[in-house]
Amino acid sequence: MPSTDSKARLTALRRLLEQGELSTQDELREELERLKFVVTQSTISRDLRRIGAVKAIDSEGQTVYRLPGEAPMPVVGNSLRDLIIDIRSNGTMIVIHTPPGSASLIARHLDQTRPAGILGTIAGDDTIFVAPASVKEINSTLQAIEESW
Repeated sequence: MPSTDSKARLTALRRLLEQGELSTQDELREELERLKFVVTQSTISRDLRRIGAVKAIDSEGQTVYRLPGEAPMPVVGNSLRDLIIDIRSNGTMIVIHTPPGSASLIARHLDQTRPAGILGTIAGDDTIFVAPASVKEINSTLQAIEESW
């Protein structure tokens, strides 16, 4: 019988993430359904946020979900810069584009290092919004971000 027990579902999701082989929410949904849990994509998304999961790059260069606190995964190429497609600003916000699945990895780096005192980031799958500490200083913030890699 399918389960709707959220505690058991979160435990199963953590175990799946510890295996480090799943890279999409759809793959996670399929595995949880195979384990007899009733889930939707929005359930998976909410659960991933609840447990603090992030996307990382595994040793083969594939993007996978990881639990917080797990050892950082090696990054493809020599730096995180290799995962940045484009950085632009409209004068009030900075937007960074990455390959699918890489935005949270880049955003986490920015949130930890806070170049030029950025306030914070919001990451989707392949896009990051960066809030600068000062709109007046956005050009120096943009430059500091570009130099932080």
